[in-house]
Amino acid sequence: MSRSSSPESGVRLNKFLASCGLGSRRKCEELIREGRIEINGKVVLDLSTKVQPDDYVRFDGRVVRAEKEITILLNKPKGYLCTADDPEGRKTIYDLLPGKFRSLAYVGRLDLESHGLLLLTNSGELNETLTHPRHEVEKEYVVTINRAFEPEHTDRMLEGIRLAEGLAKADSMHFFTRKRIGIVLSQGYNRQIRRMFAKLDYKVRELERVRIGSFTAADLSTGDHRVLNAKEIEAVCRNPKGAKKTKITSDRPTGDRPPRKKVARKKPSRDDWSSFAPRKKGKPSRRPSSGGGTSRRKPPRGGSSR
Repeated sequence: MSRSSSPESGVRLNKFLASCGLGSRRKCEELIREGRIEINGKVVLDLSTKVQPDDYVRFDGRVVRAEKEITILLNKPKGYLCTADDPEGRKTIYDLLPGKFRSLAYVGRLDLESHGLLLLTNSGELNETLTHPRHEVEKEYVVTINRAFEPEHTDRMLEGIRLAEGLAKADSMHFFTRKRIGIVLSQGYNRQIRRMFAKLDYKVRELERVRIGSFTAADLSTGDHRVLNAKEIEAVCRNPKGAKKTKITSDRPTGDRPPRKKVARKKPSRDDWSSFAPRKKGKPSRRPSSGGGTSRRKPPRGGSSR
């Protein structure tokens, strides 16, 4: 048995390839089966093979080396594209970052007019954990729409709306006002929230992602980033859904009326829309006149005309 396949030492090949940024461990196993991996000039097909410190590993003829895993959290502003290079010369998220982070891959995307949290990493395993549907990683958003949300549409959002990719649905919803809504998703279809609301004849005016798993932007200003430590990454891999629902602290969008400060007699549940029912406008009716009395009129100034 060759040294590189010795079971006593070294790093398992799929784990080594994932640390080189070639994808998740499962994806790297596919690369091995396809015969695209060489160790010291020999094609390796055995998934149990281990890599030693002085081995040369090639992928499609190119030498690959394990990278130091780096994951950053970025608070993306509006007007920046999630792409490494835009043919039209528009601003991208990498314009917000130091050059050493240009090799990091973004995990999920936010469209040009959306803002909020974005993760970038060179860890194939973390990328797979955060994006594969089976892990059901929660993403929480605050959405402002163009008109009051109709109560009967709540079930439609929670039970699912048919898109080309499949049935798109929200895991939960909570309401700040009838136009400003918190939504939690564990799916990741392209522009999913905007398309779901569009199917119900709403237009999204503003969309902010405020949580990914257990990560929030509590300590990040718009356009800023920070490097995550190993403990934080381990926590989100262990508990992809995160902790309890995050308290939303984002600024209220311009033009959205704040909720009234008057305390309601009964606090409605999330599914109780009675407090949002439109009130009938109009002045209260006056008590009808009895018709029995005579009206008293002031005499004209200056006394009698006589």
